[in-house]
Amino acid sequence: MTKATGAAGDPPYLRIVAGIRQRIADGELAPGDRVPSTRQIAAQWGVALATATKALTTLRLEGLVEARPRVGTVVAGGALTAPTRRGPASSSTPDSERELSLDRIVRTAIGIADAEGLAAVSMRSVASRLGVATMSTYRYVPSKEDLVLHMADAAFGEESYRADAQQGWRARVELGARTLWGLYRKHPWLAQVGSLTRPLLVPNLMVHGDRMLAALDGHGLDPRTLFDIHVLLYSHVQGMAVHLEMEAHAEAVTGQSEDQWMDGRAADLRNLVESGRFPAFAKAIGSFENGYDLRLDALFEFGLKALLDGLTPLVEGPGPSGR
Repeated sequence: MTKATGAAGDPPYLRIVAGIRQRIADGELAPGDRVPSTRQIAAQWGVALATATKALTTLRLEGLVEARPRVGTVVAGGALTAPTRRGPASSSTPDSERELSLDRIVRTAIGIADAEGLAAVSMRSVASRLGVATMSTYRYVPSKEDLVLHMADAAFGEESYRADAQQGWRARVELGARTLWGLYRKHPWLAQVGSLTRPLLVPNLMVHGDRMLAALDGHGLDPRTLFDIHVLLYSHVQGMAVHLEMEAHAEAVTGQSEDQWMDGRAADLRNLVESGRFPAFAKAIGSFENGYDLRLDALFEFGLKALLDGLTPLVEGPGPSGR
């Protein structure tokens, strides 16, 4: 965790401001460079997102940083910096560190997306993070759209499966679904890429799909039913996962956690419950001692079990069955 410079008695946001201001003055951050995002500041300095947002706002008011569409918050052109910048492009940096490759570009882009969301990824932001000219990256990947495909393929390829010929179909499906959920948890932006109607055609996602189909195969299902079940299971995993990035983005924009956001709307919820117009809703909400706690991981497992319980007779057929 990073500690900001500044007077010990200063509020946390002012110490963060002082730390970033010093990096700009030292030339570590030059005009046009991305400054840490609210998420990065919160993680590095151990503060709330609201504090991180206040720090960036202060830097904007001082004219040191500015927001650029599709890029993020960068050092302003008029910010004072030292004449010699220290960083990746310095002549002291080994040649091997400056050599580009498709893998370095993709991994850098994934790092940006993990920390700041998919919207923060651009050819320019990746080049800036690598300390190279933007046009250099185009020698390896022709567009952001292609870059995102490479990112998704690399992310889905981070997990593989051992041979499990002795396992039953349900155990294999459960492992496949949980493996995908874990990848979406690790890379929240990943569920935003592609859809059921316009699926991602990348090899490493196919690995997960092929495994799911193989687990369901051999039980007498016709090909269409087999594929429909596969799509239904995948939609459950992805459908739950899209909320991971949406919540992360909402926290970054508002500076409020999910609980803080709900606390701020307690009066609105109370008015709905007490209006008498929604008796079933009021009854359900009223039965919780401390309110309803939405837990995505638990809801994912609950939905997966419900789906598989319902699908078991279809997959295994009538009569006595075992898993």
